Amino acid sequence: MKLLKLGIIGCGGIANGKHLPAIKEEGSAQIVAFCDVIKERAIEAAKKYGTEDAKVFTNYQDLIKLDLDAVYVCTPNRSHCQITVDALRADKHVMCEKPMAINYTQAMEMVEAAKETKKLLTIGYQNRYRADSTYLKQECEDGELGDIYYAKAKAIRRRAVPTWGVFLNEEEQGGGPLIDIGTHALDLTLWMMNNYKPKSVVGSVYHKLNNETLPANAWGPWNPEEFTVEDSAFGFIIMEDGATITLEASWALNTLDVHEAKTVLCGTKAGADMLNGLTINGSKHDRLYELKPHLEAGGVDFYDGATKSPEVIEQQTFFDAIRGKGKLVVLPEQAAVVTQILDAIYQSAKEGRQITL
Repeated sequence: MKLLKLGIIGCGGIANGKHLPAIKEEGSAQIVAFCDVIKERAIEAAKKYGTEDAKVFTNYQDLIKLDLDAVYVCTPNRSHCQITVDALRADKHVMCEKPMAINYTQAMEMVEAAKETKKLLTIGYQNRYRADSTYLKQECEDGELGDIYYAKAKAIRRRAVPTWGVFLNEEEQGGGPLIDIGTHALDLTLWMMNNYKPKSVVGSVYHKLNNETLPANAWGPWNPEEFTVEDSAFGFIIMEDGATITLEASWALNTLDVHEAKTVLCGTKAGADMLNGLTINGSKHDRLYELKPHLEAGGVDFYDGATKSPEVIEQQTFFDAIRGKGKLVVLPEQAAVVTQILDAIYQSAKEGRQITL
């Protein structure tokens, strides 16, 4: 099988922590070009993950001129749209990290560019490939939950504010925990419901703990002057068919109800949640039941049946789609709706009113 040729734009945390090692483990593609505004980061990534003759750039426009099958966009959120659109128009398939864009207008620019160029565009929502996610998605598709009319999207950390990179910079990121981890929980929830038609949104955004100087944070104290994004945000979403979704997102909240990239679903036939392992609940033969599927594929003492990680499956799915051997799991039109709702939550909080979509 011919190795795909890839280019990486942005060689920071998400590239080194997720995409680069996952691409290497998947094994059917080679990274031949690296770009970062800090040249040393691109050089280091190229040495560790690139081919012997891998090229290094500081301007992504130079990278997308190369003969590449696909480009990865792993830059701060504000530049996702421009780089993705340029790469698509340079005849490259694109894997863009989440969130798709900092607002819905830019997200739709990306969708339209993919349609115009007929190139593949997908967004890095790797939580869809978890074992609990794929099992629950199949349950939903089989109709086991019935009509899902209420759901909770949960992305709550007690004290885990990322203090590196530009996570705290509203100008670069477009927001804080809502756009960073809330996006994963909302994506999972909409995907399970197969419902991408929001009607209205009410949101609240808080800057309550930004000024703490000894916060017991997982990654050490933050600089209050640099913490310009929200520490918590919450949304109440009504869909066109009447279904309701609540979204909770926080990096720092005084709570023990801590769950990240999880969903709770309530349907007419059954319910499900990912809070303490996947649990399906309902009633049968006039009795309530709870079902916890075994998601491990073991059976012998020396083999636990572990499958590939979600990050590796994400790469494999993308590569298969490029080769025409499969379809994308994360569609740009779906990711754009996630951004639309997040955008509306911020707007609702800013203007103090319900946003009709």
